[in-house]
Amino acid sequence: MSRVTSRDPRAGQPATRRRLGSRRTPPPLLLRRPVGSRLVAEQLSGTGATVVLGSRNPAKAEVAMAAIRSRVSSARVRAVRLDLADLSSLRTAVESMEVDRLDAVVHNAGVALDAPPRRETGDGHELMFGTNHLGHFALTQWLMPLLSTAPAARIVTTGSFAAKSERLDLDDLHSRQGYRPKRAYGRSKLAQMYFGLELDRRLRAVDSTVASVVVHPGGALDSLTPSRPPVHARTTGARLRMAPAALLVHGKHAGAWPAVRAVLDPSVRGGQLWGPRIFGLRGKPCREPVWSQLTDTSVAARLWDASCDLTGVELGTIPG
Repeated sequence: MSRVTSRDPRAGQPATRRRLGSRRTPPPLLLRRPVGSRLVAEQLSGTGATVVLGSRNPAKAEVAMAAIRSRVSSARVRAVRLDLADLSSLRTAVESMEVDRLDAVVHNAGVALDAPPRRETGDGHELMFGTNHLGHFALTQWLMPLLSTAPAARIVTTGSFAAKSERLDLDDLHSRQGYRPKRAYGRSKLAQMYFGLELDRRLRAVDSTVASVVVHPGGALDSLTPSRPPVHARTTGARLRMAPAALLVHGKHAGAWPAVRAVLDPSVRGGQLWGPRIFGLRGKPCREPVWSQLTDTSVAARLWDASCDLTGVELGTIPG
């Protein structure tokens, strides 16, 4: 794997950019959601990485790839059909990538419902918990052999600042009691973050070469994100209305920086949490103390066991 050292103008500090996309080096996989994940893909493409977008909608994936190529003319990007809400489809999706190994995966797909009614996946899981957490949990099983083949692969799990004020209810993971969409979303992202940290503990226990890192984008708003037509267009009115908010939060282009750094920076270690520097809401990416609730390893272990039961996946044996 060749490496070049350059200065990243976004991070404002030296960064080692790994050239992940050479003919001999397989691509990272990005799990796409509108704007945010596409910006992670765009920024990684700009470093020379080969990127695979996972999307349940091929037409939208084509639009996203066109937008990336319009900004990065040399981008090596392609897409595979991937629906995290359909657990039975994940193995086929991974096989369709047709690669021998992966250097990184960014678990960044997400469903966020703003209002009732409560919805479920085809497998009977609450939609946000089933997609945001269980889908990534199960997908990791099928990706692990490809990641273990790389010399130092990264699994980057994207949580949410909205999860910081939440606590998991292990007796009601599917939010059947007192369903509130925003709370259910926050808990689904918190479950993802527990998973990312517990995964790294288990990888370290078997001396795996794979590292698991958790990141979050801070306060990342569409209205503060530069236009990327046709995927995202910011009007002048929206820009002016949201100008005061830029003192506290930032756009999704900046929200992508922690994930990009977690993939590329050799100083990032497994088991770490990265987010924006200023109050965890905006600014350059930096390492954060792991949130207090995420340090409870007993909750993480119980969530892991419950996730195995709910998905039928056995991640207990992780290749080293």
